[in-house]
Amino acid sequence: MRIEVWSDVVCPFCYIGKRRLESALKEFEQADQVEIDIQFKSFELDPNAPVNSNQTTNEKLAEKYGKTLDEAKEMTANMTQQAAAEGLDFDFDRTIPTNTFDAHRLFQRASEKGIGNKVSEHLFHAYFEAGKHVGDRSILKEIALEAGLSEEDVKAAFTDEKYATAVRSDEQEAGQIGVQGVPFFVFNRKFAISGAQPKEVFLQGLQKAYEEEKQAPAFESISGKDTEVCTDEGCDI
Repeated sequence: MRIEVWSDVVCPFCYIGKRRLESALKEFEQADQVEIDIQFKSFELDPNAPVNSNQTTNEKLAEKYGKTLDEAKEMTANMTQQAAAEGLDFDFDRTIPTNTFDAHRLFQRASEKGIGNKVSEHLFHAYFEAGKHVGDRSILKEIALEAGLSEEDVKAAFTDEKYATAVRSDEQEAGQIGVQGVPFFVFNRKFAISGAQPKEVFLQGLQKAYEEEKQAPAFESISGKDTEVCTDEGCDI
């Protein structure tokens, strides 16, 4: 079973959705009867974001939504609570807004080396829980080495244009299949789940993908609610 996941490093619901999918996989009764291949794919929520910002995450949210700083903090507090329920320790006071293109290039190299999922996890943790600047190449190098990549891998990620092309290819593919926000999960190219849906929805998707034998003509949306997704306009709270 192939599960493709479009996500961005700085998308809170992408990290939460990843954990909910993992929880569902632990309860999936047929897990030992099928080989499950999870493939993470690149998606930039804001391709034009600067690498270095003079605003905090809460300040950016307040500006984007026309809220006060306290109201923005309430928004991130809500996401922090949801993350905590999945065992994640978000700290929005420490997150550093940045451009994620280089992080995705690094991820593409990691995928080629067979540790894309591991590097993806390290990038999420670095941004949301460790307060690291994931747009800074020196920090990305540290993350990459910790995750098992070599210095040569890091250099290649930032100099070989094929990894930049791979990022753009993932994003183009997302547009072709109608991805409007992330996280976006595709099961065997037959069923799609948009957003960080509850664990039960992911279990339903796993079961349907397992039982489905014929190629579906298009995606069937499996949704519990039309929320908990991030777009270039922001994250539904």
